[in-house]
Amino acid sequence: MKKIFLILAMTMAIGGYSFAQEVGVRFGNISGGNVAIDAMFGASKYSRIHTDISFGNGVGIDLLWDFLYKPLKGEAFNWYVGAGPYTQIADPFMLGVVAEAGLEYRFNKVPIALGLDYRPQLSIITSTDFSWGGFGFNARYVFGKK
Repeated sequence: MKKIFLILAMTMAIGGYSFAQEVGVRFGNISGGNVAIDAMFGASKYSRIHTDISFGNGVGIDLLWDFLYKPLKGEAFNWYVGAGPYTQIADPFMLGVVAEAGLEYRFNKVPIALGLDYRPQLSIITSTDFSWGGFGFNARYVFGKK
């Protein structure tokens, strides 16, 4: 049963990433491991959906809504703040809420976005625990212009 659920979750995640506006990797502290597939989906001019799926210590899934997404000094630097649920499908199973604050740089000539973010998290299921989280580095390929 666990294998079927894992295969279904992976299929849905890969299918969802195929419609992403940005896809790449995230290195750093993340639920499920230290490396994740990272994707962005535009929600409006100043908000977006930020998803991560990682493999390692089970499967970790973060689904964040970046509700503030604004340019700094021109259009190359952007900052964002968001929050959303996370889960780690492993032994033990974990479910909680994660917050995010970050800064990214978008290159003008090449379709690449590089970013640094900070993610504290509150675990609710299996054990109630607060983790100050850690920093992560994102490198994503940008499909089209916003």
